[in-house]
Amino acid sequence: MKSEDCNATLSQREFAAAHRVYLGLGSNLGDRRHHLDTAVRLVGERVGTVVRQSSYVETAPWGFQSDHPFLNAVILCQTALTPRQVLRLTQQIERDMGRQKPVNSPRAGRTYADRPIDIDILLYDDLTVDEPDLQIPHPLMTRRDFVMIPLREITST
Repeated sequence: MKSEDCNATLSQREFAAAHRVYLGLGSNLGDRRHHLDTAVRLVGERVGTVVRQSSYVETAPWGFQSDHPFLNAVILCQTALTPRQVLRLTQQIERDMGRQKPVNSPRAGRTYADRPIDIDILLYDDLTVDEPDLQIPHPLMTRRDFVMIPLREITST
C-alpha cells in the first residue's frame, strides 16, 4: 500500500481545529497485515480520522531476539483528543487485539517481546511531553528505521 489520503472527510474548519498525531504501528505475531489493518480501522473509529498511512515495512525485531519479523507502518491521525486520551485509547486497542503485558515486567511496555500489535505515539502537533508513561516526541523514534522510513514517507507528501 502506498502513502495515500485515508478517510479525509474533515471540513477545513474541523481540520484546522484538530490535533495532528503520528502513530507508529507494529505487529510480529499472527496475521501481521490483518493486525495492522485492524489497528488502523480501530484508530479511525476511536481516536480520530486517519488522514495518511505509510506503506508496510518488514523489519527484524528491535531490542530483543525473535524469529518473528515485524510489519510496521506509520499513520497520521486528526483528533480532538488530548495526548493522554490518545494513549489510553491506543493501549485499549492493543488490549482488545490481544496484546498482553510481559510476564514479570515491573513497567509493562518497556520490555520488548513478540506481540500482535504495538501502537506508539510518535508526535502530537509540536508538543513535548515528558512523563513516566508518556514521552512525546517518542524518545527512540530517530534511532528506529522502522519508524523513520514510513514517517518520512507520509510527511514528504
